[in-house]
Amino acid sequence: MRFVFRMLSLVALVLAVMAATLDAIQSVAASTPVLTPLAVAWSAASPESIAFVADTLMNRVHPLLWDPAALWVLSQPAAIVLLVLALLLWMIGYKRRPFAGRFTA
Repeated sequence: MRFVFRMLSLVALVLAVMAATLDAIQSVAASTPVLTPLAVAWSAASPESIAFVADTLMNRVHPLLWDPAALWVLSQPAAIVLLVLALLLWMIGYKRRPFAGRFTA
């Protein structure tokens, strides 16, 4: 199970680097800092999936999860949100070292 979380962490990290690279390119072209919100990046990549997630959270899970929580996350820069997601997934999949050291039975 740890392998799955580590692979998802790697995918989120790759997506974060791609989002940061696109923001850097746009920032250089515009001569001002450009930070693309997660909602804009997600809707550009897959508008059907963001509509499905919104419908699922609002109608099937709980409407309060969509309105304050998810809308706040979607308004944050995509690179930062994906970096935090990669870190959380890596922390879940992390294997701790034995307390007594590597030579214990």
